[in-house]
Amino acid sequence: MNLASPRLEVSIGTQRLRLYDGMKLVREWPCSTSKFGIGFTEGSNKTPLGRFVVKEKHGDGAESGTIFKSRQPVGRWVPGMDTKSDFVLTRILWLHGTEPRNANTYQRYIYIHGTNDENAIGRPASHGCVRLRNQEMIELFDLVPAGTEVWIEE
Repeated sequence: MNLASPRLEVSIGTQRLRLYDGMKLVREWPCSTSKFGIGFTEGSNKTPLGRFVVKEKHGDGAESGTIFKSRQPVGRWVPGMDTKSDFVLTRILWLHGTEPRNANTYQRYIYIHGTNDENAIGRPASHGCVRLRNQEMIELFDLVPAGTEVWIEE
């Protein structure tokens, strides 16, 4: 599917990520934002609000469950492995804040990414990032280019 004008909206209140093509809703998935709430301070582990763009994409072609550290593949997570760690899995959309209040988002390493804790999807559970189920992350990654606008709202 080719989208002429993709954009993303993340609702912290409903824990949903929506993909639009212009004004038309194309896909919607449950997600997980920060269990520590909303915030902009580095080291707070909180999810920032406002307007962002997808600055970088990482993981194209990686297997579902690929573990990334510093955006590099370092192994593969399989069910039954550690679920207490907050692994960054499968694909990464690295966000860049475009407003003064969220301008440090890129330096805070705020991503949209897959997770090893798929049972927590639909409720706040992350350390600031927006998590998706791994297969849904692959679908999203394939649909949006770098430069896609992202809006995170309460």
